[in-house]
Amino acid sequence: MIFCSNFNPFIYNVLICIKGWWDSPVKIDAVFSGGGVKAYTFIGALKGIEKKGLKIRRVAGTSAGAIISSLIIANYSPKEIEEIFLSLPLKDFLDSPKYTTILPFTKWYNLFFKMGFFKGNKLERWLEEMLAKKDIHTFEDIKNGHLKIIVSDITLNRLIVLPDDLEKVYGISPANFPVAKAVRISAGYPLFFMPGTIEGQNTQAKSLLVDGGIVSNFPLWLFTNNHGRSKRPILGLKIISNDRHQNINNMIDMLQAILLTMKQSYDERVIDKYFDDIIFLRVNDIDTMNLNISEDDKLQMIASGEKITDKFLSTWPK
Repeated sequence: MIFCSNFNPFIYNVLICIKGWWDSPVKIDAVFSGGGVKAYTFIGALKGIEKKGLKIRRVAGTSAGAIISSLIIANYSPKEIEEIFLSLPLKDFLDSPKYTTILPFTKWYNLFFKMGFFKGNKLERWLEEMLAKKDIHTFEDIKNGHLKIIVSDITLNRLIVLPDDLEKVYGISPANFPVAKAVRISAGYPLFFMPGTIEGQNTQAKSLLVDGGIVSNFPLWLFTNNHGRSKRPILGLKIISNDRHQNINNMIDMLQAILLTMKQSYDERVIDKYFDDIIFLRVNDIDTMNLNISEDDKLQMIASGEKITDKFLSTWPK
């Protein structure tokens, strides 16, 4: 059955009633925005989705949303994801090259010539370990079309959807491309993490790839066809904050503000179209890349995400 992007509430509610007759969850597709450490609020949202009796079938994400998406498609439960992230020492992902401990000023060398302060290798290895526990290694291990990751190819100046674009853009089979590498690239916040790379058979130069949020921080369009229709209900989960005014005092502030503007501008055009199917998860007073957030901050974000989702799903679809 084909649903419109703003699908029929009557049909959805019939499915919910049928679900009550036997234990078969209603299937949806879900799209997760970027948000850095604010993504702890996604965990609470997942708990709310599970309570509602909804099962995420296909999933897509950018940056931190890509991390969450990969764990969902690997069949981690909301409870497992919560346990993983509450025990995760985020600052361990800050893997500066060893020489910076001896010569601290060389971090600026890394920023200028390597285009980032941290390598991102520890993040990728952690993702490999988490996915391997569920027998996920390459995109061959995932049902076709069920996971889509957004990255930005700054060499080719284009948005890339992984694994969809691997063959046609780079000449690489998805069966040979690690899921952890795709997610790490999408989560490679510019200037913070060094760009990821892909050496494709179809490209003349090695491509540098960074955070997908530069071109699409909330790829809600991924599961709809050219007519704006989808196979099943699509639920968007977008992190927002009150931080609309940017204090720009130096070059780094300016670059960060430019990135934020780029992240928001592309997707604003489609948000209005799908507004009634988006859970807006508000997180204030927490910096996107603050990997030193407290345990209380994590718990508060999870609780907030669950509360917001419970309220939203109580009247969804409208």
